[in-house]
Amino acid sequence: MKNTVYCEFPVLSLLLSFGWLTIRFPVLAKQNPVTPPELFGSILASHFPEKYPHIHAAHVKIITHRWTRMTIDGKPHPHSFLRDGAETRNTEVVCKRGAGIIVRSGIQGLLVLKSTGSAFHSFVRDEYTSLGETWDRILSTEVDANWGWRLFKTLHDVKRNTRLFDEAWESARNITLKTFANDNSASVQATMYKMANEILAAVPDVNSVDYSLPNKHYIEIGKLFSEVSSLSSVVDRRTYSMY
Repeated sequence: MKNTVYCEFPVLSLLLSFGWLTIRFPVLAKQNPVTPPELFGSILASHFPEKYPHIHAAHVKIITHRWTRMTIDGKPHPHSFLRDGAETRNTEVVCKRGAGIIVRSGIQGLLVLKSTGSAFHSFVRDEYTSLGETWDRILSTEVDANWGWRLFKTLHDVKRNTRLFDEAWESARNITLKTFANDNSASVQATMYKMANEILAAVPDVNSVDYSLPNKHYIEIGKLFSEVSSLSSVVDRRTYSMY
């Protein structure tokens, strides 16, 4: 049986086509600064509720990849770059008419590892617990860190505080790496708690910080097979060598 839906509301007359959007974004990028991404995201998100009466909110997500200029024959190349790892700088902006601008910043895909200085013991145990305690282990994780800014009242408010975004990103990244490397970690949870508190102290305009640090389980083959002298690791039936 074929269903038919009738609608008298002039929906099509209110739609912004995908083709129109793909043209509008480069034009706005040409007319406005694109860095830091929090500023450009706020410009994009503010544009639509301001220009179109039937749009009351806009959501923007920007992912910035790390591109590094190539060095050829000892000199920076004028127009060639390489992708410097999987790490990204992420920005999400929500602008609602009359309700201000919400900005969230983040780091994703930052893979880190240290060969010692990490433990996990004294946790709750019961008859179903099979995980053994350890006082020294390899710690590796893929960092997913996000921080939420105070509410910005207007786009002008965002523009007045533009310098804070790059400074906060640098602080958050440096704090993450330094704490990961130097902390004698009692657990991943304890380490991420320290990271979050340090970011809140370093950037007063940030209201919240959240981390996801999933364990990447590496085991030294030398602990399993005494005949193996080089340091390697086994993860999910795949072998990764560390040199």
